Amino acid sequence: MKVIVIGNGLAGTMAAKTLRELDSGVEVHVYAEEKYPYYPRPNLIEYIAGRLPYERLFAFSEDWHIRQNIGIYLGKPVRKIHPPSRKIEIESGKEESYDALLVANGASSFIPAIRGSEKRGVFTLRTLDDAQAILDYLKDHSKVVVIGGGLLGLEIARALKSRGAEVEVVEFFDRLLPRQLDQHGASLLKKQIEGQGIRVRLGVATEEIVGQKEVTGLRFKGGEETVANLAVIAAGVRPNLGLLKEAGLTTDKGLLVDDFLRTNLPQIFGAGDSIQHDGKVYGIIPASFDQARTVAYNILGEPKKYEGTVPSNTLKVAGIYMTSVGTVNPEGLDYQEIRTLKEEEGVYKKIVLLGGAMVGAIWMGTKKGANEIVRAVTTKRRVSQWVNHLLEDTFDFSVL
Repeated sequence: MKVIVIGNGLAGTMAAKTLRELDSGVEVHVYAEEKYPYYPRPNLIEYIAGRLPYERLFAFSEDWHIRQNIGIYLGKPVRKIHPPSRKIEIESGKEESYDALLVANGASSFIPAIRGSEKRGVFTLRTLDDAQAILDYLKDHSKVVVIGGGLLGLEIARALKSRGAEVEVVEFFDRLLPRQLDQHGASLLKKQIEGQGIRVRLGVATEEIVGQKEVTGLRFKGGEETVANLAVIAAGVRPNLGLLKEAGLTTDKGLLVDDFLRTNLPQIFGAGDSIQHDGKVYGIIPASFDQARTVAYNILGEPKKYEGTVPSNTLKVAGIYMTSVGTVNPEGLDYQEIRTLKEEEGVYKKIVLLGGAMVGAIWMGTKKGANEIVRAVTTKRRVSQWVNHLLEDTFDFSVL
């Protein structure tokens, strides 16, 4: 059996690895647009910050794919998929046949309709080439504005600040991390980030990136402006669907797949940031990992359902530990929210319950209990008997 994988990001690489673990005889070939072997995208932040050298960016040793007997073709993007003949066509026009095809071609940075976004000094961060371009430009342009106060935007801001840049974050919503935090948590995070010397401007819509050929600042709706000579747009990502639509694959916000990660065409599967399952385009690492592991079984004819992934983020932003999992901004009277805030200590804890089961949590300023809380939300653990003690510092999380 010959399996072709389009994309060598997390989903494509982990699927190839799992295929090899499950079947030593299956033929696995990975075609990649990037010219670099697989690297975890969070490593780009540490690379920009100067905390991770180039040679440690990559997840595996140089000869890993040889030892795994996996063919990896870097800088060889797939330009066409021919489902009737079960062939793919790479950039050179060369064709390769497959018995099963995994589409794991990921997503690209989304650039909103902002006038002037084509100017020199405007960047996004998705690839190693993007990271290198930002670092090169930073050498002579150290007044930075980051457009977007989500996870990526804040991580970029932190990384560039650690390089000595003057950094400002501008966010359209009225709080930072609108998907992961509520108003209480976001206010605490804003205070912590500003304490690191990063300016934060909320509730502003960027209308134009100003300057002649190079960035000199931003103009917001209403006429207010800010000065900058380097801009990074961190406004999320969009699945790469052009190739897939041309091949006759069914798409919506992403490539549509069923519970077994099958597309509408025979022997073509999907995983990672490009797919949409049960109405959701996840675009997060845990989902890509779950899908990659699951799809390998289905490709090999061992049916395994993908049950979805509970959104979970655990990271350290501006020196503050933060975990956000599940439903953190519930809508409806059936939900119960319990919280505690110790602003001076920089600690905020919140749990969200539905019918006595834990369905969401925010855990900031402490790592104690974070793993157990994530597990409890993921399994919808019923916690009514401990509900009055869960947020206490002395609570024994082992009972969860």
